[in-house]
Amino acid sequence: MDEKYMRRAIEVAKQGEEYDEVPIGCVVVKDGEIIAEAHNRKEENKSALCHAEMLALAEAAGKIGDWRLYGCDVYVTLEPCAMCAGAMINSRVDNVFFGAYDQKAGCCGTLYNLPVDERFNHRPNVEGGILEEECAGLLSEFFRIKREQKKKTNVE
Repeated sequence: MDEKYMRRAIEVAKQGEEYDEVPIGCVVVKDGEIIAEAHNRKEENKSALCHAEMLALAEAAGKIGDWRLYGCDVYVTLEPCAMCAGAMINSRVDNVFFGAYDQKAGCCGTLYNLPVDERFNHRPNVEGGILEEECAGLLSEFFRIKREQKKKTNVE
């Protein structure tokens, strides 16, 4: 695990904020090089499938030329949901490193732990809590601002 990749994921997450997206960022690393990165684009694309992880995995597969992402590590600012954890399992990534734990949708240990389920034919290693406070802070601040904006709209 290398914190510099999580720091890059945080930078990528901040890019999403500019588009009113929940600030979640993801980078895919192979052989010490970032080969893909993405932030959430659910609002922009009007699609629940456009999580940062899904977009980064697709970009990485395109760069490698194979859906199997052997030798790749994923760094994401929020614990993956069921869809994204499943995609990481199916993509055969080696390691998943995440920042903040997700009490509402986390499927890498919080609500459920998909990557350790022995029924799957691939089980990536998972480590959470990497730069957790910084990652959680991004989300807290984003939703604090959203609540303030909603209050202003309701008052007017």
